[in-house]
Amino acid sequence: MSVYTGQRIVIIGAGKTGLALTDFFLARGARVALSDRRPAAQVPAAAELVARGVDLDCPGHDATLLAAADLIAISPGVALDMPELAAAMSSGVPVLGEVEIAARELQAPMVAITGTNGKSTTTTLLGEVFGAWGKRAFVGGNLGTPLIEATRCDDWDWIVAEISSFQLEAIDRFRPRYGLLLNLTEDHLDRYPDMAGYLAAKLRLFENMTATDVAVINLEDPLVRQLTANLPCLRIGFSSRGPVEAGMGFDGRHLIWRWAGRETRFAVQELRLKGLHNIENVMAALIPPLLEGCPADTAWRAVCAFAGLDHRMVLVRQLQGVDWFNDSKGTNVGSVVKSLAGLPGSVTLIAGGRDKGGDYAPLVEPVASKVAHLILIGEAADRIEQALGTLTHTVRAGSLEDAVQLAYRLTDPGGAVLLSPGCSSFDMFRSYAERGEVFMRAVGELPEEAAH
Repeated sequence: MSVYTGQRIVIIGAGKTGLALTDFFLARGARVALSDRRPAAQVPAAAELVARGVDLDCPGHDATLLAAADLIAISPGVALDMPELAAAMSSGVPVLGEVEIAARELQAPMVAITGTNGKSTTTTLLGEVFGAWGKRAFVGGNLGTPLIEATRCDDWDWIVAEISSFQLEAIDRFRPRYGLLLNLTEDHLDRYPDMAGYLAAKLRLFENMTATDVAVINLEDPLVRQLTANLPCLRIGFSSRGPVEAGMGFDGRHLIWRWAGRETRFAVQELRLKGLHNIENVMAALIPPLLEGCPADTAWRAVCAFAGLDHRMVLVRQLQGVDWFNDSKGTNVGSVVKSLAGLPGSVTLIAGGRDKGGDYAPLVEPVASKVAHLILIGEAADRIEQALGTLTHTVRAGSLEDAVQLAYRLTDPGGAVLLSPGCSSFDMFRSYAERGEVFMRAVGELPEEAAH
């Protein structure tokens, strides 16, 4: 019998994670209510859920229902300061996030990856390495497949989970074997009151780790280095600026792994992934498997075979001497900085979307030095133009398709067009993936004849 049998569970959020939580709790004999702001008609498979015994609280969230719960389970998009949720918490109702609930059920060791940028690539790389090593690894979390889905199987060798700051807000005993912190720059300041709040959420990754666990950290990120200086667990670093005494370094041509008195070198020219940011992702992804005994050549072949994620610095087309890149997954300023660093000038940058409250100042130097044309779309266009518009030729577009047409006319042969919005997609699209698909379709429809 499950600990949840007969319990009154209220799940907040009827998206992918909320529906996966519903399946999880129903399978364990709980009495489940699913609460969502939307009308029931907009909840996927609402009639089927009701037929399975789920109470729908739509449009929610009913304060009486929440106050009577034995447990409230929340999806990552649900903020803990939501008034109805805060009231239930103040009356003693426990509130847990999906990753906490999942982690309590999972027996396999976990590698948890967080940071502002590079999480999805690093998570996927880890999955590729474990797979090449012959290990049965669940790969998911914030990456796409909710972590709770891993509980459907009990024979995983490893759990590899991308973990967002939102997910870390609602943990309690969550404790990975390896915690990877890749980098820290401003993000999600539309959710957090300030940068300190965002950093505090990220650092919760390590709060339950002990001396038998391992933190993998970016030695070249000042915030990461400073904030992880006194962790209770073993701390192993990677550096993109040279070899390190014990850990993973980069000398400009080779990754250099030094551990337990041995050194292994890997030639980065063999990687299909390009750019310094991807070299950092590869370094981080190699460390846990190598420490666990994965043969170095097996791990290296796996990362070399990986070509990259959809919508992350994907070369869409080469047309009339211009390279077109889809980086729709670049949803924060730090990501845009890294993407521009991987391109030579001159670049036509398409940016904008729903503003996340961050500072655009880190883009001043790369825009001034590399961006020949800045094309702005979406709700954030005013803020971005105020911050960057005097640095280069700046224009507005009413849609992403219009932005592509403008870029086609403006960009000279030898240049590049980069969609790297630095913003979320929700003002114009359902997701960054839809935004990227619209961009790729528009680029694909451009005529072959020269635009100039």
